Amino acid sequence: MMVKTRMFPLLIVSALAVMVYFIFTLSRSQPGNHQHLYPHHISDQSITPVNDTKHFMVGAYKEHRLEGSFVRIISIFRRDSVQPLYCVFYCGSHWANGMKAEVQMHSDHFGFRFVTTDVLCPNLPDCNPSHVTLATQADAKLAQNQTFLRIQNQVKREEEEFQFNFTVCWSNLFGDYNNVLQVTQTLEMYKLLGVQHVVVYNTSCGPDLERLLQSYTQEGFVEVVPWPIDQHMNPSRGWQPSEHGGDIHYYGQLTTLNDCVYRHMYQSRYVLLNDIDEIIAPYQHQTLPQMMDVLQRQNPKAEVFLIENHIFPKSQFEPSGRFERPRWRDVPGINIMEHIYREEPDYRIYHPSKMIVQPRAVEQTSVHSVLRNFGQTVKVPPNVCHIIHVRVPLRGGLTKEELHEDKRIWGYERQLAPNVDKALEKAGLLI
Repeated sequence: MMVKTRMFPLLIVSALAVMVYFIFTLSRSQPGNHQHLYPHHISDQSITPVNDTKHFMVGAYKEHRLEGSFVRIISIFRRDSVQPLYCVFYCGSHWANGMKAEVQMHSDHFGFRFVTTDVLCPNLPDCNPSHVTLATQADAKLAQNQTFLRIQNQVKREEEEFQFNFTVCWSNLFGDYNNVLQVTQTLEMYKLLGVQHVVVYNTSCGPDLERLLQSYTQEGFVEVVPWPIDQHMNPSRGWQPSEHGGDIHYYGQLTTLNDCVYRHMYQSRYVLLNDIDEIIAPYQHQTLPQMMDVLQRQNPKAEVFLIENHIFPKSQFEPSGRFERPRWRDVPGINIMEHIYREEPDYRIYHPSKMIVQPRAVEQTSVHSVLRNFGQTVKVPPNVCHIIHVRVPLRGGLTKEELHEDKRIWGYERQLAPNVDKALEKAGLLI
């Protein structure tokens, strides 16, 4: 009897503890209680619609370079449908009611309906945000069920802490592009030139190129970012809406370039912005690190380096046939080692460049130049560095005798050719 009497108070205490736990849990789950809740929906997509608008969020990044505390959301906005928007933060332990967003549409849109846009979200002093979303109303309670983005670049790393020295950001893949041999040769060339990381935003590509990219992804050299923009709008295959139609320039090329810069702002010392069929090649140095060390010493305040595009017509072949390798005959794509004749640019008309940038100096970028940056821009002389771009001729009327012989790619032959073989074998693309 005495044991039962002692047990009774313990049973009461245990029952009360269970009741308190259930009441506390229930109170946390009520819609009216918006404290200490975690976001219900966190995006795992590269393109996230903004509720009740015609706009899309792509990536959210803490901004360390501006006066004040901001989060920058790389976005895609419909130009004819801009409306007041609010940034709603989840602050790690509580919600913050929305602050009015500052919408900065980029100047380059080429007349398309949709434009790459930066949304600057001012941060509140008592909030250390981990997630953010855009909403049409400022009330955090109403925004809790929307989809939030994880805020990246939370830590401002110093250069010695960066994971990569050189990263290449390729413009979008779309359609049935299956240029396997040229892509393999380009990737292996970039390895020899000192690049550690290549990023490609992929809407679609051919089956063989898909296998190749998967192989390089497993190796850790390539990062493929899914880019399903065709599920949200009608992307254009060109740069002029009057000629190519569609809602946005080249499948959102400008948005992906800007997002890639911000993704690697505190991961890579330099970022190369160029197309998949282009190689930014040094001509007075063996590697890109060697070249950039010299250029940086000569131009200590420069952080954007413009590199001239030089076209090597794929219609002109070197005559010896020394690189007609039997093992490559059945691999789809262009063999860039056979094309050593280079067009002289016509400097009387606009001649585009691509770029090597320190991403921390870039606020907004276009394809051929930055739109806003914090440092100086330098045009690199073509005898120091230019792009090897094997493609259809730009100046189709030139004969072989009027082209320049340029065997720069052959300087890497001894390592390049066997490395290409190994990469194709690894991907199961050599018979």
